[in-house]
Amino acid sequence: MPEAILLQDVPDLGAKGAVVEVSKGYLRNYLLPRDLAAPATKTAIEHAARVEQARARQRSEAISQARAQADALTNTVLTITHQTGEDGRLFGSVTAQDIADAIQEARGIEVDKRNVRLAEPIRATGTYVVDVELTQGVIANVKTMVVTER
Repeated sequence: MPEAILLQDVPDLGAKGAVVEVSKGYLRNYLLPRDLAAPATKTAIEHAARVEQARARQRSEAISQARAQADALTNTVLTITHQTGEDGRLFGSVTAQDIADAIQEARGIEVDKRNVRLAEPIRATGTYVVDVELTQGVIANVKTMVVTER
């Protein structure tokens, strides 16, 4: 059976960059015409290994940078001012987008609002701890104070 290097993720076969054994017909009639795989020559295997090493190095650098950002965010106290009524309840609410904007303003770290873990919008003044996922597996606990706008 010939070996092939997958150029894209193929369900039930493997992930991009994997070297797999497939039948000649499957390789010739399905994988090659759809640009899902390439024949696994010696140079192609070496190239795939170099590309995977570069990706692994890039992932580790991104994770270490995210950890440094998480440390900075953990030591940050965000203060968000909002209009309130007499009882301390907000007119409107503080959403994940508001917190992401406050992080951008305070530390210059761009965070997607979908990565701000907020069970429900904040509707009252007070101090809250909000989880922010910077990358997969790297989470910062950001202390957020919601205060009355004066």
